[in-house]
Amino acid sequence: MQFQLSTNERVEYIDVTDRVTASLDIDSGLCTVFVPHTTAGVVVNEDEQRLRSDVERVLNELVPQGAGYAHDDIDRNADAHLRAMLLGEHVTVPVENSALVLGTWQSIVFVECDGPRDRRVSVTTIEK
Repeated sequence: MQFQLSTNERVEYIDVTDRVTASLDIDSGLCTVFVPHTTAGVVVNEDEQRLRSDVERVLNELVPQGAGYAHDDIDRNADAHLRAMLLGEHVTVPVENSALVLGTWQSIVFVECDGPRDRRVSVTTIEK
């Protein structure tokens, strides 16, 4: 199963937990969320406004845009590729009783690194 989302900012933090939950088709097993893009990632973390800002700040500090990367000669988004590598392209979460087994403050979060864009998110489940 997959779903689409549109981003509005160059760097954007979007909670997709509800969309992933809606796609669950198993009672117990594993759910993998995969982002088939090289300039976006997916993580499990808290969805809190100040943390969203902190994530953007840290990504900008670790991998600043326009820092003379060789790939920028092609399409000026090397920073987005490098940021996505740090974030990762998938997460796997246990499923029990048809629900994601997440901690109290955990959410599945899509992180855009090269928006605005239209994106796909793939959800695959394996039943236990």
